[in-house]
Amino acid sequence: MKILKPAVAGTLESSDCQVTVEPGGGKIELQIKSSVFHQYGKQIRNTIMETLEKLDVKDIKIGIVDRGALDCTIRARVEGAVYRSVGKTEQLPWGGAIQ
Repeated sequence: MKILKPAVAGTLESSDCQVTVEPGGGKIELQIKSSVFHQYGKQIRNTIMETLEKLDVKDIKIGIVDRGALDCTIRARVEGAVYRSVGKTEQLPWGGAIQ
């Protein structure tokens, strides 16, 4: 999937995360800011990368501001931001694309 325009999903509330995506420079550029990065940074990164792989996204600039979100929330926010960036708003395969 090719990222077409900038998009955002999520909030900055506790137990949530805000994901921002935009077209990349030929690779995956990931920036993570998290209140629990020292404890869970590796898991957060793995969850994001697995989700992008399952969505077949290889060229993206993605930023996440995490406030203690669970893996399922991170996956949903990444998926939502990617779908918004490509303009897909109908017949979304929620969960199906990333299982």
